[in-house]
Amino acid sequence: MDTHKFRLGQTVYFTAKPLGHMTANGAYQIVKLLPSDGDEHQYRIKSTNEAFERVAKESQLDRSR
Repeated sequence: MDTHKFRLGQTVYFTAKPLGHMTANGAYQIVKLLPSDGDEHQYRIKSTNEAFERVAKESQLDRSR
């Protein structure tokens, strides 16, 4: 895994796995590319509906629906 699947500024769909009840699934924008956590790349994402940013693993993201 040398490169990130998603690019800065891209809109993606976030799905929290397996604890979906704790977070807001939905559309987010990639605001920062983060290094791998050892298994996969991570991203800092931001929703227009929230005042804060989240960190998401690549497996939690999909191209916007």
